[in-house]
Amino acid sequence: MTHPDLPTDRQKNDLVRQGNLRAAAQNTANEQAYADPSDAGQRFSFNGRWSRRDWAHASLFATLGALVVAMVPGFSNAMQQGTTGRPALTTMALPLPPLSAVARQQAPVDNWHLVTVAQGQTLGAIFEELGIPAATLHRLLDASKDKQALTRLRPGAVLGFDQTADGTLRGFRYDRNDSQRIVLSLKGDQVAEKIVERPVEIRTAVISGEVGRSLFHSARKLGLSGNTINKLTDDIFQYDIDFSKDVTSGDRFSVVVEQHWREGELIRTGDVSAAIFTAKGKPFTAVRFERNGKPEYFTAEGRPLKKSFIRSPIQYARLSSNFGSRRHPVLGTTRMHKGVDYAARTGTPIMAAGDARVVSSGWQGGYGNTVVLDHGRGYTTLYAHMSRTAGLRRGQSVRQGQVIGYVGSTGLSTGPHLHYEFRINGVHRNPLQHTMPPPEPLSGTMLAEFRRSTAPALERIREVEEIIYATVPARPSEDDTQVAEAPAPASGKRG
Repeated sequence: MTHPDLPTDRQKNDLVRQGNLRAAAQNTANEQAYADPSDAGQRFSFNGRWSRRDWAHASLFATLGALVVAMVPGFSNAMQQGTTGRPALTTMALPLPPLSAVARQQAPVDNWHLVTVAQGQTLGAIFEELGIPAATLHRLLDASKDKQALTRLRPGAVLGFDQTADGTLRGFRYDRNDSQRIVLSLKGDQVAEKIVERPVEIRTAVISGEVGRSLFHSARKLGLSGNTINKLTDDIFQYDIDFSKDVTSGDRFSVVVEQHWREGELIRTGDVSAAIFTAKGKPFTAVRFERNGKPEYFTAEGRPLKKSFIRSPIQYARLSSNFGSRRHPVLGTTRMHKGVDYAARTGTPIMAAGDARVVSSGWQGGYGNTVVLDHGRGYTTLYAHMSRTAGLRRGQSVRQGQVIGYVGSTGLSTGPHLHYEFRINGVHRNPLQHTMPPPEPLSGTMLAEFRRSTAPALERIREVEEIIYATVPARPSEDDTQVAEAPAPASGKRG
């Protein structure tokens, strides 16, 4: 039986449905309040009591605010550093103790501006380029003991200038010689001179190598100067070796030279003390020795190297025609060629084969511009087809090696070359085959002194060659130089 006051099941369901509808309406009202914050305060007015959810939200917002306060200054500094590329610096002025008198004397630092003298450049032009008045130059020249040398500067000389910020000259320096540097200091109208000694050490070195593409290239690669190479070819061995045709790849050379060192720098290569040149397997030896106060070169046996005639009157030329019968290139007839021809560029210097007097100098028919020299004792030489002579006069004396003319193609000639004839009592001889009588060797006490003074240099060359060429093939496998250098362990001056 049912009680009339109790709801039925249908009524209960209706009540639950109505409660759900009210809850849905309330949720819709809340969403609208968040979407329209203008009336949020009216919809969600604070009633004076915080719920647990409100406390959680407040705590979260407080923590976030503290983090922002802490991070913003550091972030600002980082942005500043990233913008400038470096941290901000604070400059502080700190007082320094006064400089002592000794320190003030040592404080000035040399501010030398170095100038290398060019070809044709004068001291006045250099001073003008640096903005130094000519009056200052004249004061320096008047105070210097080397006025003559300073007015004739050599190309390559190094001069030093010490100038203030406004260009005023405080000091001028130059090298008087290898071991002395002169410093001129200007103070007002006064010029003070100071000599700075720069010790020079002379070392004796042995340089040895093999000829590759050319003697000059190989020797320069080893460190021999151009003057030293010319000394070997144009002076020492010019009587025994024709460097235009006798030297081939694989030939050897060993040279004892004096090297001048200053402050760890090689400044100059001195005289050749001894040399051995092996051409086509035949060694030629030269040793420097002073006879009667005059330096000369001798063989190892003490015989002078200098002969009455040099092998070739022109250096580094190609032998284009030999002595003997041939077909004339211009006339087309077969006739005796009474000399030898050396092909070379127009203007190449031609040297006198020996000491002589000029017989003639000028035009001689098919010979073109020609010079004929008389060497005495029936020996004469002829030099033809020159582009021009060296202005020689009949009867003038010439020295062996003196330039007497220049290669050309005058007369009956098909190209620039030198036609060279060698005559004995009017009879033509082949200058490449004729053997001149050797000069008299040293003897007696002079020979003993020669052997004593030259033995160390020759021994050094032999030691070096035994070390180097004992393991090196006789002929280089490459087209370039087989080089070896052995500086002597000891050093010192040689007379």
